Amino acid sequence: MRLDNGRESDNVEDRRGSGGGGFIGRGSIGIGTIVLALVAAYFGVDPRVVLDMAGGGQTSMQAPQGPAQAPPADDAQARFVSIVLADTEDTWRDIFKTANANYVDPKLVLFRGATPTACGTGQSAMGPFYCPADSKVYLDMSFFQDMQTKLNAPGDFARAYVIAHEVGHHVQNLTGVSAKVSRERQRLSEVEGNRLSVRVELQADCYAGIWANHANRTRHILEAGDVESALNAATAIGDDMLQRKSQGQVVPDAFTHGSSAQRVRWFKRGLESGEPQACDTFSARQL
Repeated sequence: MRLDNGRESDNVEDRRGSGGGGFIGRGSIGIGTIVLALVAAYFGVDPRVVLDMAGGGQTSMQAPQGPAQAPPADDAQARFVSIVLADTEDTWRDIFKTANANYVDPKLVLFRGATPTACGTGQSAMGPFYCPADSKVYLDMSFFQDMQTKLNAPGDFARAYVIAHEVGHHVQNLTGVSAKVSRERQRLSEVEGNRLSVRVELQADCYAGIWANHANRTRHILEAGDVESALNAATAIGDDMLQRKSQGQVVPDAFTHGSSAQRVRWFKRGLESGEPQACDTFSARQL
C-alpha cells in the first residue's frame, strides 16, 4: 500500500496518555462492537454484556478534559493512521463536492485502554468504533496487533480498511442515515433491530470500498495483495466467523454486522463501482 508520502490529517487527537473506564453507551457504531464473539473469545468479556451495551444500554455523556494533543512526529503507527484519515478526507470531500454538499471531517481519537466519549466510555475491548454524538472515530491501535495475531488479517491495507469503515459511519451520520436508523430501531424488535444494524454495517463496508476505489484512481495506492488483505479482514470479522469461533455455532438472528460473505460482497461493490449509489443496502432485497 503506497501511502508513505501522503498528506497527514490535522484531525488526529492523541489521548494515549490518559484513560478511563465504564461502558460503551447507546449510539456507538462500528467494527468495534464486533459482536459477542471477538470480545468473548479473545478478551474474556461476557458476550451478553457486549450485546446489551451495543444494543441500547445506558448512555454516559462524558467529555474528555484538557486540550487535544497531536501524536508524536516519530510515531510511525500514528503517522500511518493520520495519512489514511487524510486520504479518506480527500476522497469524501471530492464525492460530497460532486453532489454539491460539504463534507465535514471527523476527528480520530487514539487512546489506550479506555477513554470518555459522547457515547459513553470507550474501551479497547470493543475495538474501533464511531460515535455519532461527537463525530469522532475512536481507535486503540492494539487492535491492529489483534488483527494480525488473532484474526489472521495482517497488512497495512487491512488496517486502512478498518479506518475507512469507521469513516463510512461518519458519512452515514452526515447524510442523516444514522439518525434515521436510530429512530427506526426504537420501534423494532431485537431481531429486526439486528437486521437493520447489519444493513448499516454493510453500507459502511461499501463506503470503505468506495474510498479504496477513489484513492487508487487518484493516488495509485494499491499494491499486489492489498485487496486480498482487506477481504481477509472483512471475512475475519463477519458475524458467522466470530460466532463460530466463540460458541461453536452460528445464530443469524443475532448478527449485527453481517456474515463474512456479505461483508466481502459489499466492500467489493464499493471498490468496483466507486459510486455511493451502489451502496444502498437498505433497498437491497438480498444482502
